[in-house]
Amino acid sequence: MESRAGVSKQDIREQIWDYMESQNLADFPRPVHHRIPNFKGASRAAEHFPRLQAFKMARTIKVNPDAPQKNVRFFVLNSQKTLLVPTPRLRTGLFNRITPPPGAAKDVLRKCATSQGVKNYSTPVGLDARVLVDLVVVGSVAVSEKGWRIGKGEGYADLEYAMMVSMGAVNQGTPVVTIVHDCQVVDIPDVLLEDHDLTVDYILTPTRVITTGCERPKPTGITWSKINCEMMEKIPILRSLRYREQQAGKDVTLQDEHRCFLQTRSQQTAPPSTVRRPRDPPQLESGSMGADDVPSSTVYIGNLPWDTRVSELKRALRELHTAPLRLTWRGPQRRAFLHYQDPASAQQAVSCLQGLRLGTNTLKVALARPQRAGDSAGSCAGQPHPDPDPTI
Repeated sequence: MESRAGVSKQDIREQIWDYMESQNLADFPRPVHHRIPNFKGASRAAEHFPRLQAFKMARTIKVNPDAPQKNVRFFVLNSQKTLLVPTPRLRTGLFNRITPPPGAAKDVLRKCATSQGVKNYSTPVGLDARVLVDLVVVGSVAVSEKGWRIGKGEGYADLEYAMMVSMGAVNQGTPVVTIVHDCQVVDIPDVLLEDHDLTVDYILTPTRVITTGCERPKPTGITWSKINCEMMEKIPILRSLRYREQQAGKDVTLQDEHRCFLQTRSQQTAPPSTVRRPRDPPQLESGSMGADDVPSSTVYIGNLPWDTRVSELKRALRELHTAPLRLTWRGPQRRAFLHYQDPASAQQAVSCLQGLRLGTNTLKVALARPQRAGDSAGSCAGQPHPDPDPTI
């Protein structure tokens, strides 16, 4: 297919989507509009993947979770390489590591490579996991033989890559592969590319392997001026990365910084009636919740440096926009409890605070749960005492 002169990215997307629908070139889900198309022939295109030298040399491979990359995920698992898959819309972190059952046969590995398998066999990877990604696979709506890429318009693949750069997981030499139908390879005008756009090094189609030889630099990190307040609210891990880069002295000014500041101030100025101390607070301990537990609205913070002051923790929470309604301070025991309005707010805080450092310590962060009857005395939380100055 050829793209028209003077077109926009959205024009090219619509052109590809309309053509694939009219020619019946895609499998479920349909219609393909606003999606990475699950094109017919995706399995044939994926067969080129394990033959790439970049694949043979890679140990850890990040693959997008879209349907046309299912066979690519299988090849990674079947080759006993580490498979990382981004979390949907980055809402609960950046990566999940897919861990099949020990000794899994090929049919089980194929299930692990499906969208349901990704959910069932995944383990979150924290910011401090020191992951090194050797090869990146992304979905595309359109690509050019030069290596220019257009996604579905939400920017997640570009942002995922930028976040990986910020984590130190990838560098300019990390190859990027995309897998598309032949009709998705089109001319893309150079003028449409922006600094934050991710380019590709290899394009795999059912009939071709295209080595783009692209020399355009890939994104060098998160462009904070392109990030707005709404994205910060939707993607908690962005707040953690922004805090880290701010601590490192980088410019992290957001697209709508003033609006974010006003929202933060309004969240911090809660009515006095919302700050209450429980009469009989439950015993709490850190850890994952059992099936019979009530969802917790309290977050456990552990591994605090011995000399940390409560004001330092409060400041970090404010800067990450995760200030709780109430804070229980256990400084001598090197832990604290954050009490939120509801379990959803607590879970979002856990996601945002993963990898948080105070001093040289990486804090342990988990949902707290009520201590069950019969648990051994002296468990890691015990009876909390409300902070004498609970307002953050």
